[in-house]
Amino acid sequence: MSQTVHFQGNPVTVANSIPQAGSKAQTFTLVAKDLSDVTLGQFAGKRKVLNIFPSIDTGVCAASVRKFNQLATEIDNTVVLCISADLPFAQSRFCGAEGLNNVITLSTFRNAEFLQAYGVAIADGPLKGLAARAVVVIDENDNVIFSQLVDEITTEAGLRSSSGCTESII
Repeated sequence: MSQTVHFQGNPVTVANSIPQAGSKAQTFTLVAKDLSDVTLGQFAGKRKVLNIFPSIDTGVCAASVRKFNQLATEIDNTVVLCISADLPFAQSRFCGAEGLNNVITLSTFRNAEFLQAYGVAIADGPLKGLAARAVVVIDENDNVIFSQLVDEITTEAGLRSSSGCTESII
């Protein structure tokens, strides 16, 4: 199954479907800033907020990481994972320069399967191979409790305006 989102107003296809509330989160292995593998299981017993986006080197994506960094200071027993295809070096450089140390950046560069498993793989258009913008919230038992695939990739996820997300996190 595929979904359609938009990039600068033009439709693009996203492969598969984003996990829905009530489903079990699929396990994943992504790459941390020190090039180590990080799995979903490493965050057992905590809520996980997955901020998924195309690239930290775009203004909207950078702004989302800043906002999620602030959000991470406001919630207990929760880890905020900012996930993109950027190399860990770029993610680390950005967060270091911005003083963002409340989020964990993870890269899909060695494990693009994550994009398929989480229904965010852009399948056509100029961003083919990158992630569509999405938010997935996973509870302490690895159940999905909120998900949002953003319709227009060039806009931020509406965290504060989405009561479902805010209630799921807090």
